Amino acid sequence: MDEHDMKEAAREAAEDKMITDAFQHLLDTYLASRHRKKVDIITKAFNFARQAHKGVRRLSGEPYIMHPIAVALIACEEMGLGSTSICSALLHDVVEDTDYTVEDIENIFGTKIAQIVDGLTKISGGIFGDKASAQAENFKKLLLTMSDDIRVILIKICDRLHNMRTLVSQPANKQYKIAGETLYIYAPLANRLGLNKIKTELEDLSFKYEHPQEYKTIQDKLASTREQRDILFAQFTDPIREALDKIGVQYQIKARVKSPYSIWNKMQNKHVTFEEIYDILAVRIIFEPKIRKEEINECFNIYVAISRIYKSHPDRLRDWLNHPKANGYQALHVTLMSKQGRWIEVQIRSDHMDEVAEQGFAAHWKYKDGAEYTEDEGELNNWLGTIKEILDDPQPDAMDFLDSIKLNLYASEIFVFTPKGEIKTMPAGCTALDFAFQIHTFLGSHCIGAKVNHKLVPLSHKLNSGDQVEILTSKSQHVQPSWINFVSTAKARAKIQAILRRDDREVQKNGESVLNAWLTNNSLELTSSVLDKLCDFHDVQKPEDLFLALGEKKIILGERDLDELLGKVKKEITNSGWRKYVPFLHGKKDDKDKDEEDEINNLFIVNKDFKKKKPVIISEETINMFIFPACCHPIPGDDILGYIDNKNHIEIHKRACPVASRLKSSYGNRILDAKWDMHKQMYFDATIEIRGIDRKGMLQDVAEVISSRMNLNIHKVTINSDEGIFDGSIEVKVHDRDEVRDIMENLKGIDDLQEVMQIM
Repeated sequence: MDEHDMKEAAREAAEDKMITDAFQHLLDTYLASRHRKKVDIITKAFNFARQAHKGVRRLSGEPYIMHPIAVALIACEEMGLGSTSICSALLHDVVEDTDYTVEDIENIFGTKIAQIVDGLTKISGGIFGDKASAQAENFKKLLLTMSDDIRVILIKICDRLHNMRTLVSQPANKQYKIAGETLYIYAPLANRLGLNKIKTELEDLSFKYEHPQEYKTIQDKLASTREQRDILFAQFTDPIREALDKIGVQYQIKARVKSPYSIWNKMQNKHVTFEEIYDILAVRIIFEPKIRKEEINECFNIYVAISRIYKSHPDRLRDWLNHPKANGYQALHVTLMSKQGRWIEVQIRSDHMDEVAEQGFAAHWKYKDGAEYTEDEGELNNWLGTIKEILDDPQPDAMDFLDSIKLNLYASEIFVFTPKGEIKTMPAGCTALDFAFQIHTFLGSHCIGAKVNHKLVPLSHKLNSGDQVEILTSKSQHVQPSWINFVSTAKARAKIQAILRRDDREVQKNGESVLNAWLTNNSLELTSSVLDKLCDFHDVQKPEDLFLALGEKKIILGERDLDELLGKVKKEITNSGWRKYVPFLHGKKDDKDKDEEDEINNLFIVNKDFKKKKPVIISEETINMFIFPACCHPIPGDDILGYIDNKNHIEIHKRACPVASRLKSSYGNRILDAKWDMHKQMYFDATIEIRGIDRKGMLQDVAEVISSRMNLNIHKVTINSDEGIFDGSIEVKVHDRDEVRDIMENLKGIDDLQEVMQIM
């Protein structure tokens, strides 16, 4: 046995030990939990998966089986799931990556595990053609199975969490795809299932890969301000501890620090700097109730005790005790004014509520002995019911479907009352029409208006928490296409689209018969080439649209259509064709077309030899080869990515652009890494908003800073002044994002200029 073989043998032995240790750790964790101890079936699943994945490695070089073990450990340790879930997690990649089928798994492990594994197995490409995004379709399949068994989605989230923790070994374009998909789909899902801890970790990891620089900056700032926070926390909580000790509560007080992602998100949405975010610190009081049934009363007792020490903010008392959030979250949130003059949020919850807040629905199961999953998860089942309804109305486009599911994932809730005083939970921002559809599809589709708190309001009226809503209907009312524009819940949107599609089908049938009759009169017959010619002639995309337009009498067929079909029109055009060759008859228009044509010819085209793993470099020489869409206006210094569009050209988007986040979640295989390589030769537009106290010479000071001190050109200024306060925007020409930051820093030095924000 030579040295190489010995090395191989030693490595194999070390790997075997690593795998066995990892599995043993999983078993120990499982045995320490409160589930019934089914070690045999877990061991069987482990051995089966180990055999199936033998010899396969992950990108990081470790044996593949380490991944299923890690996913099973997350399911067991961080979600508190039982043996069925652990087995499914161990087997989740077997059907997809090896020759075993779902039937094999059913024969060995039974139907329940097989059903979950089937739900976790991706749909292999090709069923939906290239147009539909396979990712969105896979997600759809996942949700379909999930409405049968919620554990499918829980294990999928564990799988995603482990993939995010090991994302380092992937190339950059894959990192953006996976991170984007995580932010778009999996973090909202984890939030909706109440998995707060996992949601936060998923968001932070996605943020870290999409915006490494900004992530590091925020982390550093959090570390450098930690001491101040600790002092504030101690000063704020000492009096609270005294008060709670007096009333004899068993409690612990924790500091909750805002996560890097939510800090960054707030900085983007509110256009503020890190230093201007005041709710980085919140305080949690977690207590053990003396009597479990009295825990809600104890929360209020604690609130009374601490509001004697600090004044509370009247509008910021959130009572999630009597109306838990849809994901099961219960707590009492109060905002108190500290002695240092800062508002600090205090969250009061019992130990049980705390577990539910961190582990979501999984924690509910921990408190039910024996059975792993019981049917009294009312809220969860309502939500799964909504998803089932959306899935029952077939939606042609997977992206629409993803968007409509997403509508319901993140919304915070409001409570609305029916005329009889029943309480309904609705997503914030919903309208009277959403409420009508929530109660019954018939009510929604015949709704003409509503009475909110006994006042008449239109369908599009937005509801607030505590409104009492009565829906008014009429038999003659029908669903209007414009309704789609103002409903905000997934259910209402799905129902309206389904009804409109059903109505369209009737009109399309009429249109088709109109076309058939016309063709027969003109002794022609309906063929695909006739349809294509008519679609081109009337400039409509699909034959269905043509039938619809004919049915609605928007298109009336006549002589010109006949000429088009018989090819008579072409001759007229060619007669006037000589004008093309006379130079002075060209209008300006042709030059413009020529410019556009040149521009299109210059664009980079992705061919089959193109290496997607390499970043696209944008420099002064290559910048005209790419498309910069208007949705996010990237300039040098922004974190960007590339996207290969349908014509094989490359679009450049900011990584945080909302359009890009949809692209990452649905066409992830077309995402590329992109990097700037600019040398301060070209100028780009940037817009800065300013606000402050109006005085003489303010504009002069602003211009002085930008033009004289920084030597940059101001492109456009708009300023409005009202009652001594002014606000305005300045468009400047800059080389890169750093210059925008410099301008903002310099502007902040001007007296009476209170706020400076970058918009574009």
